[in-house]
Amino acid sequence: MIFAFYILIFAFFSHFSPSYAGTTIRVLLLDGQNSRVPYKNEKLEQLGNARGEVIISGLKYPGAIDVWKGESGLYIVNEVSLEDYVKGVVAAEVGSKWDLEALKAQAVAARTYALYQKLNSGVNKISYNVTSSVLHQVYKGGDIPESIRRAVDDTKGEILTYEGSPIAAYYHSTSGGITEDPVEVFGKSYPYLKSVETSCELSPYYMWEKRIPVSDIEKALNTNGLKDILIDAYTDSNRVRNFKIITETGEFDIPGKDFRRNLGWDKLPSTMVTNLTRNGNNYIFEGKGFGHGVGMCQWTALEMAKEGKNYKEILSTFYPGTTLELYENR
Repeated sequence: MIFAFYILIFAFFSHFSPSYAGTTIRVLLLDGQNSRVPYKNEKLEQLGNARGEVIISGLKYPGAIDVWKGESGLYIVNEVSLEDYVKGVVAAEVGSKWDLEALKAQAVAARTYALYQKLNSGVNKISYNVTSSVLHQVYKGGDIPESIRRAVDDTKGEILTYEGSPIAAYYHSTSGGITEDPVEVFGKSYPYLKSVETSCELSPYYMWEKRIPVSDIEKALNTNGLKDILIDAYTDSNRVRNFKIITETGEFDIPGKDFRRNLGWDKLPSTMVTNLTRNGNNYIFEGKGFGHGVGMCQWTALEMAKEGKNYKEILSTFYPGTTLELYENR
């Protein structure tokens, strides 16, 4: 992928392999327009690396930067200490003015998720563990607000474990009143991720309405002559399990999660669609929530913090049966 910031970082290159003390994580930096990850057999060449604070697209990234040339452009990997990474995630994922206990809960979830991915990310040539996008969790460089620094520092090293291992600490913005069973989204059950009722009325996405042109839907589904969209089945949490797509030449089913991904995460905030109608050349989707719905609901965490719950109580609500402990250079 071709990044506009290539020239900005080239002057920092030095051909050495930095050594690190403690736990680090390698993040493939993806921007808003370029979100492709290297495919399995893509030819890659390392151009160089830089260590220290590097400015990329106006944002400062600590740690080290590796630059790789792929078949379609550049890939940038930031190797950073886990704690600095968590600060960048919390700053990108939630508001700095949120209550401290909600920020602490987010810090622990983000740290746990990162370690889980590092231990389970498999092998790839440029050795990244996570991306900086919603493919994993959003991470950005830049100045970190004091409230977020405090939340991360106050929980330094704390992760959630189940039977001694870091958990898949999934989380999302807004549940819409109930979280989702992970088997519906990821095709896998986890003993510590159960559907729970929530309260997230503070969220701007608690209820929403989206008007989406028929042409956009046809493009997303790679089809023509769209005649109707029906909700074919719901999950137990009242999210769409399958849509039935009716065209001039036939019909087919598509999982709700795939429909949303193809259309765009922001275009359809969640699969908790409460009403669906057609108005001329547009479909009107009414719904609740934002995100896949699995694990911790960030806006419910905020509401719980405002009610006086501490971060441990918040985490135990969304990840029952887990243990809070310190990681040791995992």
